Amino acid sequence: MLIKTAEFIISNSDVSKCPKDPIPEYAFIGRSNVGKSSLINMLTNHKSLAKTSGKPGKTQLINHFLINKNWFLVDLPGYGYARVSKTAKKKFQKFITNYFEQRQQLVSAFVLVDIRHEPQKIDMEFMEYLGEQGIPFSIIFTKADKLKPKAIERNVEDYTKEMLNVWEEMPPYFITSSSKTIGRDEVLNFIQDTNTEINSLRNQ
Repeated sequence: MLIKTAEFIISNSDVSKCPKDPIPEYAFIGRSNVGKSSLINMLTNHKSLAKTSGKPGKTQLINHFLINKNWFLVDLPGYGYARVSKTAKKKFQKFITNYFEQRQQLVSAFVLVDIRHEPQKIDMEFMEYLGEQGIPFSIIFTKADKLKPKAIERNVEDYTKEMLNVWEEMPPYFITSSSKTIGRDEVLNFIQDTNTEINSLRNQ
């Protein structure tokens, strides 16, 4: 997929105020320090579409970006280590669940996971939540440039074993690095193929 246009549309904390356009959208979410903003900028070939920060927890709203005029990329607040007050965290965790449980345009979620670490309980629990809600998701392993190929392979194998303790099969997954532009085509082609499938079903 060639990204021709990527434009910010709206930020809010109320799902009912999200865009009404009946087009597919893909939600990106992960722990607060997983490199989500950098990944979004890499995917869209934009240096500052999503705000990056040295402080985890920068994203605290539902952010909609219109890509190629025909699908939405949704940047959601991170969970876990965000340095925000308990009151603020409860608030945005609630609108995260509201988003996933109410947003009819949502096609799939991408759960971002730092490839350098062993499976984290909070990531596993969040993916179980998505499964309980019947929401399709893929895993995006980030920061692959920080490890050698053998270590990446070993860590993915460990993650797969952990996932298969709960799931019947491993969901789709992608190995990425924002700084090295690794995995960009794979993620975008997955979205393009999904959009094509949706359009063909609508035209039947």
